[in-house]
Amino acid sequence: MARMITRQQSTQRVSDYDRIGAALSYLDRHRRQPVPLAGLADVLGLSPFHFQRLFTRWAGISPKRFARYLQLNDARLLLRDARSVLDTTLDVGASSPGRLHDLFMSIDAVTPGEFKSGGAGLTIAVGEHPSPFGRCLLGVSPRGICWLSFAGAERDGMEELQATWPAATIRNDAKTTGSVAARIFPPRPQPASRPLRLLVGGTNFQVKVWEALIRVPPGCLTTYADLGVRIGHPTAARAVGNAVAANPISYLIPCHRVIRSMGIVGDYRWSPQRKEAMIAWEALRADG
Repeated sequence: MARMITRQQSTQRVSDYDRIGAALSYLDRHRRQPVPLAGLADVLGLSPFHFQRLFTRWAGISPKRFARYLQLNDARLLLRDARSVLDTTLDVGASSPGRLHDLFMSIDAVTPGEFKSGGAGLTIAVGEHPSPFGRCLLGVSPRGICWLSFAGAERDGMEELQATWPAATIRNDAKTTGSVAARIFPPRPQPASRPLRLLVGGTNFQVKVWEALIRVPPGCLTTYADLGVRIGHPTAARAVGNAVAANPISYLIPCHRVIRSMGIVGDYRWSPQRKEAMIAWEALRADG
């Protein structure tokens, strides 16, 4: 059974993402009709001026333009355009041209014996940190990042981390995880210095899916069926979906970039609202 030091409740200020979460839900519920700025501001009890400033600080763009990226048709267009971009990216084996801020990652899969043991002998430092998508729980081992989840979802991130690495020693160490979080979510885009190492435990099939996911560039989308084709299992869309859902390292292994073939965003382990926010947030930066 995992040994863990009980984590303390965070006393840091609420993030911009948490403040505008209600507004994003409102946009989602009214996605088929125009939503005036005043209506969104009223959701938060703010003046239109203060809401515009808050939203733009988080998204880097106005609420009106952001709402456009939540529309179903935009998801379909992103998917259509992404296929050609992704084909080119995979052909050259590199990230998309001009994206100096892309994160370069490598996956280290545990051995079958280590997977079976549940991480025995592994020490995992954990800490909670702010991100553009709310507070996140980050787990870092000497061999790489092994956990990333977001607060506010139905599932408890710490409980799931323990279930994923049941025999590991888990300790609170926000100093160690903080330096890694700063690389994952820098204040502003910057060139990648050295690759981020990810440590995962899963079946060979799951690891193949996760490796395919990290090759999907920011601002691009793919489908479960397309992922199946890319890993050599064109009829395994359901199994691919299960592997995507089991992803232990959110955002870095970008399961939020997988949508259904008809352009429907679909479910997300850490809330559909957060998935839509991630897709739009990345698409806006890719456009910029």
